[in-house]
Amino acid sequence: MSAPGRTLAAKPTRLRLRVRGAVQGVGFRPYVHGLATRHQLGGFVANDADGVLIEVEGDEVAAFVAALPQQTPPLARIDDIAVEPIAADAGTGFRIAESVSGRVTTRIVPDAATCAACLAELFDPNSRFHLYPFVNCTHCGPRFTIAERLPYDRACTSMKRFPMCEACRSDYEDPAGRRFHAEAISCPRCGPRLSHGLDDIAAALADGRIVAIKGLGGYQLLCDARDERAVQRLRARKQRDGKPFAVMLATADAAIEMAEIDTAERALLEQVARPIVLLRSRQRVAPSIAPGLAKIGVMLPAAPLHHLIFHALEARRAAADPAWALVCTSANPSGEPLLTDNAEALADLADIADLIVTHDRDIVIRADDSVLAVVAGVPRFIRRARGYVPEPIRLTCAMPPILAVGAQLKATVTVTRGDEAFVSQHLGDLDTAAAIRFFEETIAHLTSILDVEPVAIAHDLHPDMASTRFAQAYGLPTLPVQHHHAHAASVMAEHGVTSPALALVLDGHGYGSDAGAWGGELLSCDGAVFQRLGHLAPLKMPGGDRAAREPWRMAASVLHDFGRGDEIGRRFAAQPQSRNILMLLDRADAPVTTSAGRLFDAVAGLLGVTTMQSYEGEAAMKLEALVREPATLERGWTIVDGVLSLRPLLAHLIARNLDAVQAAGLFHGTLSAACVDWIAAASRATGIGTVVLSGGCFLNAHLAEQIMRGCRSAGLDPLLPRRLPPNDGGLSLGQAWVAGLQLNEEHMVSGGTV
Repeated sequence: MSAPGRTLAAKPTRLRLRVRGAVQGVGFRPYVHGLATRHQLGGFVANDADGVLIEVEGDEVAAFVAALPQQTPPLARIDDIAVEPIAADAGTGFRIAESVSGRVTTRIVPDAATCAACLAELFDPNSRFHLYPFVNCTHCGPRFTIAERLPYDRACTSMKRFPMCEACRSDYEDPAGRRFHAEAISCPRCGPRLSHGLDDIAAALADGRIVAIKGLGGYQLLCDARDERAVQRLRARKQRDGKPFAVMLATADAAIEMAEIDTAERALLEQVARPIVLLRSRQRVAPSIAPGLAKIGVMLPAAPLHHLIFHALEARRAAADPAWALVCTSANPSGEPLLTDNAEALADLADIADLIVTHDRDIVIRADDSVLAVVAGVPRFIRRARGYVPEPIRLTCAMPPILAVGAQLKATVTVTRGDEAFVSQHLGDLDTAAAIRFFEETIAHLTSILDVEPVAIAHDLHPDMASTRFAQAYGLPTLPVQHHHAHAASVMAEHGVTSPALALVLDGHGYGSDAGAWGGELLSCDGAVFQRLGHLAPLKMPGGDRAAREPWRMAASVLHDFGRGDEIGRRFAAQPQSRNILMLLDRADAPVTTSAGRLFDAVAGLLGVTTMQSYEGEAAMKLEALVREPATLERGWTIVDGVLSLRPLLAHLIARNLDAVQAAGLFHGTLSAACVDWIAAASRATGIGTVVLSGGCFLNAHLAEQIMRGCRSAGLDPLLPRRLPPNDGGLSLGQAWVAGLQLNEEHMVSGGTV
């Protein structure tokens, strides 16, 4: 927070304060009203394009200024308070004034889970909000997902179609109440309504049926998480073979019964954002929830409707029965974006859900559930969306307004505004027309609510990505950024690293500067420039991209590399192409990759853990799940001219025929130790001690923790992303950062200003 720009007189009579940050839609104006009233001040408070504008007059204005940032509402975030004396006004009393329009520089806050006070009212028979599934106040409820534009007033949200009843209007206008200027206020008399009763929903779930409900950011599918037949039906209807489902539980205490949970994980689970948190499973749900994995995603109720469903189910539970657990997953046909429209949901979910529960409050922008895990003692994102978006990332310098469009998988977009970067919610993979429409809708919505007109667009180097084609057709100057450079730059931008840094990027696939398939890269990054210092030893990819979906092919590549191609047909007899793959591997022009992801696939294939993947990362996740204790094979790697080879380790795994648990532990431990050795050698050669770690492989907790620990032991400063995922979900921030630095440098060279 900045200090006032001018020294105040000993006893100024009137002050103007401009408060910037996340201060709209969080009860900030009522808070200011109460504070000014306690100090017996006159004046007003209003939302405006910059945030909140305050004028106060009276003897205690200095005390008011000192107290203002001390006890703000729980969802408020103050970035800056600017104060200036102004001429006195003859008016008396303090009021909340009408919002002032203009070019927007403020922001909206994320959606927030039901607060304790609203929850108490929800189950209080004497409250007019009793069992009302849309209860909210200034401290909780939807924000981002119902906001059409700023300033955050009811007329700018999807609640504008619901005129307040007399009781809600009275609450809205009561300065002493919790709903004073709560823009989403409503009650059973005047607000949104569910299409079905809670008893109908509970009866369907208890009967083993699948229920679709309209949540905060989109439709969700629910079923009994302990009923294997129900979970199997959901998998079959949703065409989701093995990808894990999240489980929703009523309370954190119920989560303790379901999974191993430490203090940090419980705190994360109970955050107001209500994310899905990966926890080590106690195996007390249906086996098909997370087949072959050691962890399950657990979440607590995020909206009043979730609480009411558990309340209705509880009435059907016998005393000796375990607490209810519900599968809670995105309601969308396979490969399509999350559904938000009622008519589309009724049509598209008819073959998936047995009961579809709609309501008449529109979702303006869809947002899936966020997913996190505690890694190296700190919460880390796997997917960033509802509850966290659109909180900005503060940059070390102001940037021109840039739109960065990410890559193809786990897409996000980033918009810069001054020294802030706004990274969108997780958008999914841009593989369908509907997904690309969602991508375009998100760009339009984000630039609109931020009131930003980009001057340039940053994109991936890959020429065939949907995001690249969009950028090239957008009509603005384009700035291509290499995939792994963007991964590294994302972490540097988040942590405010402005000096040179080393970057270890362990990823699945990225288009290299030489048009090759990169994915295990050691880089040196300095500003907008990077140098490739080294890479993992290349492996052939028989069948090209198909090898990324079929780990047995990468295993065959390793066997071929060791002159054991004759074993391929026997090891992988179940694969029809195994007898012909030698022809692909013998070709001089066979595609090769330095990908760390493909190395994980190769080991999973060799160990028989996974030969065919039903979802991205399945092989690596199942390999990680086997690890009990990482171990290191002495001399299990070589580093020659910057190329890190795990060939000695692979030879050991093939020759010793270890069981999968031993082999998985040895692979993880040796790869981690090899990477630390690789980084330390580069640090000695360059004199650089800061190391950023990124790429999808750093979702692997064993790998991340081992490499972080090893780097610190070597005297290095390792940095993992904390506010974005290490996978492609963080890529757009890195693109924006590199593009912004390039444009800033060009302006400096030309003598211009940004």
